[in-house]
Amino acid sequence: MKIWVDADACPKVVKEILYRAAERVRVPLILVANQPLAVPRSEFISSRSVAQGLDAADQAIVDWAEAGDLAVTADIPLAARLVEKNVLAINPRGELYSRENVRQQLSMRDFMDELRGSGVQTGGPPAFHARDRQAFANQLDRLLARRTP
Repeated sequence: MKIWVDADACPKVVKEILYRAAERVRVPLILVANQPLAVPRSEFISSRSVAQGLDAADQAIVDWAEAGDLAVTADIPLAARLVEKNVLAINPRGELYSRENVRQQLSMRDFMDELRGSGVQTGGPPAFHARDRQAFANQLDRLLARRTP
């Protein structure tokens, strides 16, 4: 198992949880972004920069991730593509994307996008709280405990 991170919009606190987990369970952690990232020096932690452009990092993650890997992303279309490849995907709030829920979330995202496009103010996502950090850490621990070494 490798852990792939859609790093451009990933909260710093989530990255820090991932750094500690990668070291603790000795699993490769790869952060993918449109610009170079500073990551801790570790044999388990690396970053990959991809070309600038819309969804370049998303496409790279889809290309590189394999069935059984884990991806961290808040990007629902990316999560849907990964779930189709049998890649586990969670968002920074700890919600696990599945075949059962990702299509519904994608439909809701598209609906909200249509509302915004027509001028309706929908607001943004709620603020990231300590309970979100804890939910992410708990979900990550559960998923890493299930992995086959």
